[in-house]
Amino acid sequence: MKKVRCKKCKICGLDFVPRSSFAKVCSVACAMQFAKEQAEKEKIKQRKAREKAERAKIKQVRENLKSRQDWLKDLQKVFNQFIRLRDKDLPCISCGRFHQGQWHAGHYRTTKACPELRFNEDNCHKQCQPCNTHLSGNITEYRINLVRKIGLERVEWLERKDHKPLKLTIPEIKKLIRVYKVKCKGLM
Repeated sequence: MKKVRCKKCKICGLDFVPRSSFAKVCSVACAMQFAKEQAEKEKIKQRKAREKAERAKIKQVRENLKSRQDWLKDLQKVFNQFIRLRDKDLPCISCGRFHQGQWHAGHYRTTKACPELRFNEDNCHKQCQPCNTHLSGNITEYRINLVRKIGLERVEWLERKDHKPLKLTIPEIKKLIRVYKVKCKGLM
């Protein structure tokens, strides 16, 4: 005959000999308490599931209310993060120095002057906050260092006036957000 092992009661902690292999408690009183605790745990689990579904629904509603401009702002944030991560080991494209301040994703051709190059990776590089904000991009030094970095031919292509207009649809913007998030994860 097989010897039955003692178990510890989940409620009172006493050792007991179980009547079946599924027994978790030692007595009827402990079984009632155990059932109450399990029911309470189940209620909490269901409440958390409802709250999670509600948050997902709210998130979906908010996304549906976003305008194209809102999606472009989201894309710009992710794109700028990618540029800063891509160039994290490089100095400022304009002044060539490393510092402890804030870093921007500075555009060679500004987004107002040339919106079709807004998300072009050749047009955007890591730039220190003083150069980008106070020196309006420090564009002369930016160009000199940009030619060294990507070559004269690509810089001249950026300077051309005949770029195709960039009119991204919301699904295209969402796709680009996903692409740049994946690229950012790869660089972290």
